[in-house]
Amino acid sequence: MLKVGLIGFGFMGRMHFDNYVRLTEEGAPVQLAAICDLMIEELKNGKASGNMATGQEVYDLSPYNLYDSIEKMLENEELDIVDITLPTYLHAELTCSLLEKGLHVLCEKPVAGNSADGWKMAQAAERTGKTLMIGQCLRFWPAYEYLKTVVDDNRFGAVTGGYFFRGSAAPKGWFLDGSKSGGAVLDMHIHDTDMIHWLFGKPEQVSTLARNVIPGSGYDTVSTNYVYPDGKVLNAQADWTLEGDFGFAMTYRVNFEGGNLLFENGQVKVNPNNEPGFVADLSPDMGYYRQIKYFLESVNAGTPVSVCMPESAVGTLEIIEAELRSADERGALIRL
Repeated sequence: MLKVGLIGFGFMGRMHFDNYVRLTEEGAPVQLAAICDLMIEELKNGKASGNMATGQEVYDLSPYNLYDSIEKMLENEELDIVDITLPTYLHAELTCSLLEKGLHVLCEKPVAGNSADGWKMAQAAERTGKTLMIGQCLRFWPAYEYLKTVVDDNRFGAVTGGYFFRGSAAPKGWFLDGSKSGGAVLDMHIHDTDMIHWLFGKPEQVSTLARNVIPGSGYDTVSTNYVYPDGKVLNAQADWTLEGDFGFAMTYRVNFEGGNLLFENGQVKVNPNNEPGFVADLSPDMGYYRQIKYFLESVNAGTPVSVCMPESAVGTLEIIEAELRSADERGALIRL
């Protein structure tokens, strides 16, 4: 039985909580033993906002050991895994410390605020032999897993171009301090940059246009072109400024020599050039559930993770850093 301590009980912490409860109900060998947050007494009776709905608005945490101190939790609990859903700027030091204490770590994306800290995390995992996985959840999202399969098996030939987008209103709190969150580029856009990295490897160059709209938040709207040796035309955009009734959107359109895929409104439409189109049959599960399940199965079996290794997540962050340099230079081509 794997015992888990969850650190952070905001929106993403609750999303992870929901999936630990589900996995326990399904008979997975896991026990969510403890939850830690500096504001745990306030949060356990309040709501947490995010761009997707959590399972509940207010949570009954009476079955769990609650802490407002990480040190107290580690002193009092015999844990196998710690799940970190804290703000980005707190990831690196805590992750390295937990790995050194002999704990496996699932850390929410992005891996860290900068690639240097990300490499420290990856090196700590290698040195200690403990499992570290970064929650780049799109790698486990059915619509994007399907795209990965189509790219890898070459069923429609080579990719000729593609477009990725996600957008919503701006989040609240620490996210709007660009020095802590990295703005929309590091918090939101990194999902699609990671997907492009996962699908095609690192680009040769990037060119990014971005703009700050909300004072102090970093870049709030971004558009990046990714340059590859084969000349495929790839662009990814993100926007934190979609207020009003917009809600949340994530989409992609990828063109192949022999067809195209379009993901919007929760469906993937497959359009072969010379055959009738169809809607792909996808799992209804979200990537959060699938990534936690995969991580637990890997730890339980004693096998390394391969879908989202920390080194790969740091590679994505290196692309993001190149994008930020390009944005600072008004779209200049930056070589990786």
